[in-house]
Amino acid sequence: MAIRRLTITLRGREAGSVTRECFRNKRLVYVILADMKIQYAKGRSRVAYIGTTRKGISRVLGSLAYRAKTILEWRGVRECHVKMVTCAARPGVETWPKLERALLVVFKELYGEVPRCNMQGARMKPRDVFDYFKPSRVRRVIEDLS
Repeated sequence: MAIRRLTITLRGREAGSVTRECFRNKRLVYVILADMKIQYAKGRSRVAYIGTTRKGISRVLGSLAYRAKTILEWRGVRECHVKMVTCAARPGVETWPKLERALLVVFKELYGEVPRCNMQGARMKPRDVFDYFKPSRVRRVIEDLS
């Protein structure tokens, strides 16, 4: 009796990709985007999560894997992607958490709430983040990602 062999299928879409810029900075801010706009209180945006890491790309990919199941369950969403947002270092200042805070504050101003997958940040205040970043530039980055 012959054993029936299994069929191998190569899927057309890639499951992920990594670029060199992910390895330049270990400390960075990342944004997880859905392939369609998500409804928020004051509008629609593709941004599903804004996060930060000290550990580099492995933390980013782990976060994407953790949140992908939730994001892909939303009606109409078929894919999610990660974009990196970086800023220059400054001696004595951890700039990446300040950048994350600035992005969350501006996102909340524009859309009325923090991104859906963010658990923290709902009561976040600007504090000193706009001493380091221009509000107009942070706003433009959020609008470009949306």
